[in-house]
Amino acid sequence: MVTRFRIRLYLLACMILAGFGLLVSRLYDIQIEQHDVYVSKLPGRSELTVRIPGIRGEIKDRNGITLVDNVPNYELRFDLKEIVDDYKSQHKSVPKYSYRTIVSGQEVEREEIDIVQIVKEAVLPGLADLGMVENFNSRQLRVHYRSTQGVVPYTYRRNLTFKEFATFAEHNLDLPGVTVTARGSRHYVYDALACHILGYVNLPDIQRVAVEKRQEYDHYVGDDFGVAGIEKTLDHHLQGKPGKRVLEKDEKGRIVGEFFDKYEAPKPGADVYLTLDARIQMIAEESLRKIGRGAAVVIDPRTGEILAMASVPSYNPNVFIPSVSAEDYRNLTSNPTSPFLDRSINPYSPGSTCKIPVALAGCLSDSYKKNFYCSGGVQYGSKYMKCWCLSKGYTHGSVDVSTAIKYSCNAFFYQYANDTGIANIQTMASLLGLGRPTGIPIPGESGGLIPDPTWLRLQGLQWSDAFTALVSIGQGATEITPLQMASVTASVSNGGKVYRPKLVSKVVEKDGTVAEQTPPELKHDLTKEGLTAEQVEMVKHGMWRVVNEPGGTAGRASSEITTISGKTGTTQTGKPDEPTNAWFIAFAPYDEPELAVCVFVQNGYSGGGAASPIAKNIIESALAMKQGMEITVSPLEPFEGNFERIMAVSFTGEGLTEYASDDADSAVDVADVMPSQLRKRSSSSSQAPVAKPSITSQADREGSVSDQNKKANQRWKNLRPLRFLFGE
Repeated sequence: MVTRFRIRLYLLACMILAGFGLLVSRLYDIQIEQHDVYVSKLPGRSELTVRIPGIRGEIKDRNGITLVDNVPNYELRFDLKEIVDDYKSQHKSVPKYSYRTIVSGQEVEREEIDIVQIVKEAVLPGLADLGMVENFNSRQLRVHYRSTQGVVPYTYRRNLTFKEFATFAEHNLDLPGVTVTARGSRHYVYDALACHILGYVNLPDIQRVAVEKRQEYDHYVGDDFGVAGIEKTLDHHLQGKPGKRVLEKDEKGRIVGEFFDKYEAPKPGADVYLTLDARIQMIAEESLRKIGRGAAVVIDPRTGEILAMASVPSYNPNVFIPSVSAEDYRNLTSNPTSPFLDRSINPYSPGSTCKIPVALAGCLSDSYKKNFYCSGGVQYGSKYMKCWCLSKGYTHGSVDVSTAIKYSCNAFFYQYANDTGIANIQTMASLLGLGRPTGIPIPGESGGLIPDPTWLRLQGLQWSDAFTALVSIGQGATEITPLQMASVTASVSNGGKVYRPKLVSKVVEKDGTVAEQTPPELKHDLTKEGLTAEQVEMVKHGMWRVVNEPGGTAGRASSEITTISGKTGTTQTGKPDEPTNAWFIAFAPYDEPELAVCVFVQNGYSGGGAASPIAKNIIESALAMKQGMEITVSPLEPFEGNFERIMAVSFTGEGLTEYASDDADSAVDVADVMPSQLRKRSSSSSQAPVAKPSITSQADREGSVSDQNKKANQRWKNLRPLRFLFGE
């Protein structure tokens, strides 16, 4: 009897265990194996795709020093469509907003959902509990919702602190459509250093994105894009490839999870390596801070690579990230010193530095063999064009090319240029790359101008020997950029090889793949274009005499460290308050040159006094660095610039030192020679082309809501007696 009972008990137990086994097996099949199938059948469940912007590539110097990178930026975003849908589900009606617009030339009145009112009612009170409400521009919010129908997230705040980001993430406010996110934000590591080269980026602009692209995602989060400098021209390399997140929403529209198996990681953009040496760039920029406005360019004459390209005054691109206040932007653009203007690629009358390409042009004929007599000037028709020595009470007498370069004799070059002819000057200018942009990837580069008879006819005037004489001394309508003059200097120093100036070394993907790299480009070899090596050496030696022989116009550039050779230039501007600009081109060492430099000083008294000491300091510091002197690259504050008259520069003591000018290459008075229309052209001031950054929208009256934070704090303050129940 007992045995029979035990058998029944065992059978019952087995049946129960088998039943539980079947149940567990079925539950496993439903919840694990077929989880996605059954989840998709739940009423109201849906997927939400979010575009993830790619991280921009970095910008580095030739040695791998990072100049531009990315830092986390915390943002608070509204999915306006989700907010509106949730509001509709909880309210019988939604507020409306009427506005007037133009349709087919007629003003009409239209009505739309009052998104501002909905955000105020449904979102801001919850944010106020955390003290995270900030004033906003209601008009901007309406326009964003109207133009995107709410499918593109609206960034309510871009400046969350990490504490605010963490607080929001910690407290689940159950606010549909409100999210916080961390995204990469551009960071210019050394502030104002190389700002004109690097440029800056703007915030995403949905209007730049095709509608089809937007429709690929429920949430389209756009990319920052470059609008100036390398950030703009190499934007296609720097832009990362977007990724994708797929979120799960419940029947109430709340995000309840994420489909991690559908996640697509964004890919970073490529890194751009410049030819710049950040240390030499810093030397150049700090050297230029001795003056108010100007530029300096340093080129490796062996390759044409740009080692430094500096311009003052300057600005800090970080001010524009993520956006700049309207007041700060107004102050920058209204600054009369024009800090946005990159003077290194802006054209100016080059003065006597132009005598170097003219000297080379004379080698295309027999002019280089001739001596010309300087009696203090040359008569052209009714115009007497003086040499600068006449105002000093003497003349240069009979001189050859090399000696004329040393003394910077205007009278010699008037005659020399007319003897060889404007056609040869134009030919040499073209070989040296003058009269057209060099092609470096920087927006706004000018090609300058070397006037000729064809150009002058378009101005309604006929060419004459006086115009050729003006070109020979780099005045009148002649315009050359400091970058172009640095390139000319490099070509003379290396024996006549004309390299295309190069700013970008290579573009490298994150996996190490080189996406783009071009070798140095030799455009011309003057010794294969009608000149001999001896003729180039003759001009080169003349530049040596300018610095290293008594009577040369740049004795202040003489160095005990290396052999510097150069040429001064001083040009008239036609402006009474800043009558001249100063130039100096130089290279060093003489036999095996490593550096070619051009320095331009706006409102400088003379090339020998105001510009040559700057070039000397750059050359000596850069060569000392190559021999082991430590140069630390550190952030630079923006240099504001000024309109001070720069008489002379010294690096041996504090501040500026004014030297006597008895050996200065003074600008010749050409005002009477130039026709009025050309005089007006040459005296016109340069204005900086400004790529408009993202400007922070100012809050309007309807968007002034930050007092809600105080009200929320007051509510919590009133409840503090109950903290023993709820805790702090």
